[in-house]
Amino acid sequence: MNELTRRRFLSRGAQGFGALALSQLAGAEGRSGLPHFPPKVKRAIYLHMVGAPPQLETFDYKPKMKEWFDKDLPDSIRQGQRLTTMTSGQSRFPIAPSVFDFKQYGQSGAWVSELLPYTARMVDDIAIIRSMNTEAINHEPAITFMQTGFMIAGKPCIGSWIAYGLGSMNQDLPTFVVLNATHTHPRANVQAISARLWSSGFLSGQYAGVALRAAGDPVLYINNPDGVTRDVRRKMLDGVAALNGMEHERWQDPETRVRVEQYEMAFRMQASVPELTALDKEPESTYQLYGEDAKKSGTFAYSALMARRLVERGVRFVQIYHRGWDVHGNLPEILPAQCKDVDQASWALVQDLKQRGMLEDTLVVWGGEFGRTIYSQGKLTPKDYGRDHHPRCFSLWLAGGGIKGGTVYGETDEFSYNIVKDPVHVRDFQATLLQQFGIDHERFTYKYQGLDQRLTGVEKARVVKGILS
Repeated sequence: MNELTRRRFLSRGAQGFGALALSQLAGAEGRSGLPHFPPKVKRAIYLHMVGAPPQLETFDYKPKMKEWFDKDLPDSIRQGQRLTTMTSGQSRFPIAPSVFDFKQYGQSGAWVSELLPYTARMVDDIAIIRSMNTEAINHEPAITFMQTGFMIAGKPCIGSWIAYGLGSMNQDLPTFVVLNATHTHPRANVQAISARLWSSGFLSGQYAGVALRAAGDPVLYINNPDGVTRDVRRKMLDGVAALNGMEHERWQDPETRVRVEQYEMAFRMQASVPELTALDKEPESTYQLYGEDAKKSGTFAYSALMARRLVERGVRFVQIYHRGWDVHGNLPEILPAQCKDVDQASWALVQDLKQRGMLEDTLVVWGGEFGRTIYSQGKLTPKDYGRDHHPRCFSLWLAGGGIKGGTVYGETDEFSYNIVKDPVHVRDFQATLLQQFGIDHERFTYKYQGLDQRLTGVEKARVVKGILS
């Protein structure tokens, strides 16, 4: 009887391995019928500045505002638009012109702040959108909206949708990886973020982002405990896979197979992650490009270099979060540090990809979740001010496959308060991102709770053709 049970156990386990192999092949090939048309890009690196960079100090130059210093924002400009509770009680809304200089760069003549000298060098490589807009007025719903297409957590994020739709391009690393970079200014206002932003939502757990830690082991618990050899670990995983194969045969729960796949991925990552994180193998020219901060684990420069190494090894979607951009006060002091954290590394990432022939099929995105007000939050002086949240307009840039470099798209009024030309809603941005991957956002759906769910939701979204080559 024991022999029969053992034979039956191994037979069912073998069936479980077969199912696992088939599921991995299916994941690598992606969804049936995708892509819908020839893609421009295979992979993306999304650089999210958490807290919302002020467009008035980065890409939306408003020189006439110097004449409006400390004058009240006209009612004709505000138009009764809602404010946050942080400034709605102010007795007045004094105009705060930017204290930073702007210059024109490149063949496009794009205006860029002195705070971003490296980004200014590559204006002919990027498309700057100055007319982004959203309905969300607070950070949590706004970031969630940018990343998942919905203001309430629980929907899949962009990286998960891409992983689900197109599958993996490698066998030894996750399809979707998340990095959280540190910031340097001790007084920067930091917004909390959580794994909900890289959740797979109602999609299978295998499509969720895998966060690599900034210090210590990049991924927790993938290393073997003391005394456990790789051979022992392999035998243990084989046994667990066999048991899960039996469990799947009994209940037909697809998440059982997902757990087996995650165990197998962790086993393979024991070998792939140390090689991935061996940045000391990079030549000195790399650090001349990204800056010395790239040698410091957890910095934005380190994360940007890691992102290049990840996509180089077949990771399809890399998300980097950099916090500290919530400049409600002390903006002239804090913002230069925030920009310095990311400026050279963002430029270096684009140049590095270009040098390696990878930019033509890699999409790079840089931006926050909403914009900032032209009026000051709190006390205004000639050298000090802060800016409140402003969903009506903000700036963002893209580079890479299919993006028309040297483009400045959209315009705001002279107060950078309302959009006067070519508005780009969050859903338009998401539809455009999917388009670059060869995906029609209206046809890319997942049945859940009786509805055909999609990243861009049920409201109208359009592809922003003006920034595409």
